[in-house]
Amino acid sequence: MFQKLLLAILVLLFLASCAQKDEINIYSSRHYDTDLQLYDRFTEETGIQINLIEGSSDELIERIRNEGINSPADIVITVDAGRLWRAKEANILQSHQSEYLQEVIPEQMRDPEGYWVGLSERTRGIIYNRNSVTTDELEGYWQLAEDKWAGRLCVRSSNNIYNQSLVASLIEVHGEEATENWASGLVENFARPPQGGDTDQIKAVAAGLCDVALANHYYLARLMQSNSEQDREVAEQVGIYFPSADYGGTHVNISGAGLAANSPNRENAVRFLEYLATEHAQLLFAVGNNEFPVLSGIDLPEALRSFGTYDSDAVNVSFYGINNPTAIRLMDRVGWR
Repeated sequence: MFQKLLLAILVLLFLASCAQKDEINIYSSRHYDTDLQLYDRFTEETGIQINLIEGSSDELIERIRNEGINSPADIVITVDAGRLWRAKEANILQSHQSEYLQEVIPEQMRDPEGYWVGLSERTRGIIYNRNSVTTDELEGYWQLAEDKWAGRLCVRSSNNIYNQSLVASLIEVHGEEATENWASGLVENFARPPQGGDTDQIKAVAAGLCDVALANHYYLARLMQSNSEQDREVAEQVGIYFPSADYGGTHVNISGAGLAANSPNRENAVRFLEYLATEHAQLLFAVGNNEFPVLSGIDLPEALRSFGTYDSDAVNVSFYGINNPTAIRLMDRVGWR
């Protein structure tokens, strides 16, 4: 009797493990229709079903922490390297050590220990008013703290992760003291108190409230492609400038993903991560949201091609998270609210 019971239990466990092989659970803070198309294509190609749980980055990190070893999470997808670093620090990720991902994704776009990978690039450009500023006047982020930009700069608040990551990157290159001096000069050049999101900064430049602003490139691409004539008119009033290597290069952030620490479907999850770094997936994951792909040779839409090329500042994005606490304290000290 005991042997029959044991056999029945083993059969049930085997069936359960087989069922697990047909699904993965994705916790994502990205909310784009093109991501849903990507998931459907993955299922069509592999037969692996995707269960999607959405929320903000902080909500998902806390949820997985609370679920503990029983968490069903297989994949964590979020934006900004600083948030991926937070996920790693919260011990909700594990190293995947995929040889394929190490081969195709540039070293500076992935965690050195293999806990997460960048899957699309987000450049933080300098938005300028075409009527009041020429590209000959623009140099790099560092020069925006100079006196000639006094009262001419718009930027969002210091609690924004994009600005925090830019400052963290500059700390890695220039050190904390020099970066604090730069940030102090930047604050003195604000045309108004920090407010709104990146799109608001672009609109402020177009309206002449300031001459330059910091914004991620895809916000401008969205305005360019908008169904609203008013949005397209805003886009026509501004340009975007990417600092060249002569001025430290362009700050590049990422959208990325990692393997959950207690993934119950680890093999499938790694397979999905590798799928995200294929040409077709890059077209949906990156280009579908007007982000630049991490893979080279991907055909770009007109909006992205019109921005031209850019020189990355070559800082490994993992430092955005490592230096994040220092960046936040620094920004607070100089009065960047």
